[in-house]
Amino acid sequence: MEARAEDLLPVEYFHVVFTLPAEIAQIAYWNKKAVYGLLFKASAETVMTLAADPKRMGARVGMTSVLHTWGSALTHHPHIHMIAPGGGLSPDGTRWVACRPGFFLHVRVLSRLFRRLFLDGLMALHAAEQLAFYGDLERLAQADAFAAWLAPFRKSEWVVYAKPPFGGPEAVLAYLSRYTHRVAISNARLISADAQTVAFRWKDYRVKSGDRQKVMRLATPEFIRRFLIHVLPDNFHRIRHYGLLASSARKANITKIRALLCVQRPEQPATQGPEAEIIPLTLREPCPAAVAPCASSRSSAVARNRCRVPHRGSRPHDTSPVIRNGTPPAAIRRHGPNSLGLSVFGATHGGNHATISSFVGIIERVCARLRHHAHLQPTP
Repeated sequence: MEARAEDLLPVEYFHVVFTLPAEIAQIAYWNKKAVYGLLFKASAETVMTLAADPKRMGARVGMTSVLHTWGSALTHHPHIHMIAPGGGLSPDGTRWVACRPGFFLHVRVLSRLFRRLFLDGLMALHAAEQLAFYGDLERLAQADAFAAWLAPFRKSEWVVYAKPPFGGPEAVLAYLSRYTHRVAISNARLISADAQTVAFRWKDYRVKSGDRQKVMRLATPEFIRRFLIHVLPDNFHRIRHYGLLASSARKANITKIRALLCVQRPEQPATQGPEAEIIPLTLREPCPAAVAPCASSRSSAVARNRCRVPHRGSRPHDTSPVIRNGTPPAAIRRHGPNSLGLSVFGATHGGNHATISSFVGIIERVCARLRHHAHLQPTP
């Protein structure tokens, strides 16, 4: 991602976020490679299609997309963060077409096209028998039942919002370059960890004013379960580039755009020092029993979309399959915690600095070992 900083253009950049309804996110949990891939494809096709419309921008655009699968409380919340220049090349490639200042594309139109493309793609995956279903949703393996189940989502509001990134495009690229290769939580958010409980800081977006920072305490097996939800399939690319920024023609397109804008290629920007603190980029949690999760209150377009919010004081709703009766994931059940490098939990104590600083590293080693086991499925 840092290498992309040299491709920055002297234009306005926009930050576009595409989210999935919580119910569909559950299907994504069982079919990560297929559904996450569709999320990438549908969101990119949405932006490129609308930008190419002569009534809107009439340009060929480019974007960099990054997949995040978590909310602040580590619950399953897949969404795409997309950074796009505010404009593109004309269809004949002879001029730069800029969007209106401060306005990229209409979020309601983005939302509805994204909804249609994603649901059509989901139906295609089902027809190709590339989706698996478990538990209460096992009946959705039947084509008629799946089509009927999806019908309400074709009329609901899906959350998409766009705004210029704060601090300029360089700051956002630097932000994502550091945060992209982490999984769900950083050491800085951990407060304590031992064999029984893990405590960490999270941001409660249901609080409209005042301090949103809270402390969540989870049983250690539940913390591990939430962390492992965000392990991606082998060889799955979390960062993808589309349109003008696609790798095959990126250099040629950037060179042409710079010539049209009469600017020179900038020097490689200095990377931020290790002491620079970057606040994790997360979205609010999915609203229980709501078709679409809530989004940032700073977007006026999203503010028009209503969603039900759980009672204040309750924990964020986790729609991913749960471990029943404290049963750990399948690989841990089969091989035991010590075989996965978890024996350290038996000798750790809350508040120990070394324990806290190494806790995420321990979980990452767990993830590496789990890749050699069968794909995690929800406990029957």
